[in-house]
Amino acid sequence: MGEANDKQLVVLHDGRRVAVVSQGRDGRLSLAYDDDWRRSPQAVPLSLSLPLTARTHDDTAVRAYLWGLLPDSERVLERWARDYQVSARNPFALLQHVGEDCAGAAQFVSPDRVDMMLAGEGGVEWISEDNIAERLRTLRRDPTSWHLARTGQFSLAGAQAKTALHHDPASGRWGDPWGSTPTTHIIKPAITGFDEHDLNERLCLQAARHAGLTVASSKVTTFGEERAIVIERYDRMPAAGGKSLRIHQEDMCQALGVPPTQKYQSEGGPTPEQIVELLRREVQPRGRSEIEIGRFVDALAFNWLVAGTDAHGKNYSILLAGGQVRLAPLYDLASVLPYDDMYLPKLRLAMRIGGEYRIERISGRHWRRFAGDNGLDPESTIERIDQLAARVPPSFAAAAADESIRRLESPLPPLLTQRVSALVEHCRRVLAHD
Repeated sequence: MGEANDKQLVVLHDGRRVAVVSQGRDGRLSLAYDDDWRRSPQAVPLSLSLPLTARTHDDTAVRAYLWGLLPDSERVLERWARDYQVSARNPFALLQHVGEDCAGAAQFVSPDRVDMMLAGEGGVEWISEDNIAERLRTLRRDPTSWHLARTGQFSLAGAQAKTALHHDPASGRWGDPWGSTPTTHIIKPAITGFDEHDLNERLCLQAARHAGLTVASSKVTTFGEERAIVIERYDRMPAAGGKSLRIHQEDMCQALGVPPTQKYQSEGGPTPEQIVELLRREVQPRGRSEIEIGRFVDALAFNWLVAGTDAHGKNYSILLAGGQVRLAPLYDLASVLPYDDMYLPKLRLAMRIGGEYRIERISGRHWRRFAGDNGLDPESTIERIDQLAARVPPSFAAAAADESIRRLESPLPPLLTQRVSALVEHCRRVLAHD
């Protein structure tokens, strides 16, 4: 590990050096934790797939984790590769340019910038709302144009076009952070081909919150003439003096050592059973693990009830802080129901429930099998899902009635509310009688 000719990135966590990622001349990756970090009471692993019990980790596990920090979009990766003159297939080389602000608390820093970072140097280059509007216009035209600023280079997973900025709640200003200062919000325009996807996501997140699920905070807002969904990063926390702290997190693909190219269960990605087993093993104490598993069951059921067909392994995450593991707030919730070209009998979930992917075919029998396979009481699971189902239609109605949504005068909220109600009626019927 760490041969003289290896390239290196130093990993920082909360202003501390915690590890070094190295790339050898053969292109293979390795990670070595600092001994001081491993001995620290505050130590958390970068990933559950890279445990602190081993000082070093080899290429396969490290590569899967690093890929999980980068966008899923091949076009974005190819754009970055051209911009930075590196290979689009080399996660280490890409993170040399965008790794200082990622999901979670880890910063991947070139050795020549480590002292600056450890000294806490950083700041924000403030920008106007017109500037943000122009970026959103550009993103809608060219979904690969995530990085338009000279400062504030960031990396986020996922396939949707987005940008990330730092927000100062005291002044209301937005800006591009640099150095040790993190981004605090993710801003996404509507997806081309899916009308008003920003509004769809906001409604699903708010309805889930009304129904009792823990979700990322969001709002639909307008910059100039450009509308977008603004999502408050749950892996950032306000601190004294107007600063923001990074909170460590990872998605389920990373936690299970699965590359993001296999994020769907049908392609070898995480299964509900693997996620339940991980929560039962890693969340302490045991009583708390059952609470977290219940939250995950709620999330699976919500996606079934609203036809959330993209809830794959990268759309569930865990928080790692203070020696504790917890299921992260839900994010990237959206329904395919508002779109007229979606044919319900063919719609499939990203994760299989009791052996079945097809939304319309899943019934009480499948949920009972799911419960039994996961060490849960089948009848209690059915009751839990039915109680959630009863809350979902009024939760969508409440989300659609919010003044910030009503003033947009969009046909999507009532349409989505109506179609969710119809699907929930079907789901409750088959839950009870099959």
